[in-house]
Amino acid sequence: MLNTLSDLDLRLIRVFMAVVEAGGVSAAQASLNVSQSTISNQLAALETRLGYRLCERGRAGFALTARGERFLAACRELLDAVEGFCAGSRRLENKLVGQLRVGVVGHTTLRGSERLSDAIRRFRQRNEEVELIITMLPPGMLEEALINGQLHLGIGYFWHRSANLDYRLLLRERQLAYCAAGHPLFAEAGAVGLAAAERYDWAWRTYPLPAIGLPYERWRVTARADNMEAMAALVLSGCHLGFLPEHFARPLAAEGLLRPLNEALLCYQPEIHLVTRKGAAGRDSIAAFIDDLTAAHAGAAAQD
Repeated sequence: MLNTLSDLDLRLIRVFMAVVEAGGVSAAQASLNVSQSTISNQLAALETRLGYRLCERGRAGFALTARGERFLAACRELLDAVEGFCAGSRRLENKLVGQLRVGVVGHTTLRGSERLSDAIRRFRQRNEEVELIITMLPPGMLEEALINGQLHLGIGYFWHRSANLDYRLLLRERQLAYCAAGHPLFAEAGAVGLAAAERYDWAWRTYPLPAIGLPYERWRVTARADNMEAMAALVLSGCHLGFLPEHFARPLAAEGLLRPLNEALLCYQPEIHLVTRKGAAGRDSIAAFIDDLTAAHAGAAAQD
């Protein structure tokens, strides 16, 4: 009785199928390149493993038994499955598989979103079966999730440099200080100086900022936000001044809801980085997505 399948069993099955295809033991000698007695012994060994006779062979000719017919059909299914398994394994050698978890800072600009979408489109054109998970997080949580291994890639602001992470510059984002309709500075927006800006309440970040070349330590901060949607709500109230990415604020400014205070003076350009854990960029799916994201940003920069 055949309870397990070994390499020897597979070889014996292939001999059996070669004999069937040739129409007999003697006719199979050429294709198998072994003697007739060896083939007969191999068929006998297979029948012993199975516990029943597969074929009649001798002077009267070659013929399958009823069980031999059914066994032949099972052998064909088995070898088709083996061939499919081997082909699938070969395809997996070059196929990207698994899960890819990407964290994005929760106030990505329109331009940044377009580039991320372009990178995803490029990635999906690869030979891959990867589950993509995109998560939006505040900057501080983004860094923590990368360090803890909850994310494979992070895209956002990173003011500190962790020894456990690798940083790649993607783009510089221009941010302007804005006021809303109804704010006392709205009428003179566009030419507001530092002294005037210091007299009013500001909305600020809950996370650290880089050196931006402005004396914001002296400004009166009465509200804080960890994402640009919340920051926009504070500024649109008309009660706070605040910085917003230029691309993010442009539609609101076009509607007359916001105005930049002074584009030349009250502005800064934070850097947006692509970040991975040390050594993680060597993993196939991560490396491929990094290449696609880099290409998407390079292509967009050439059009800017």
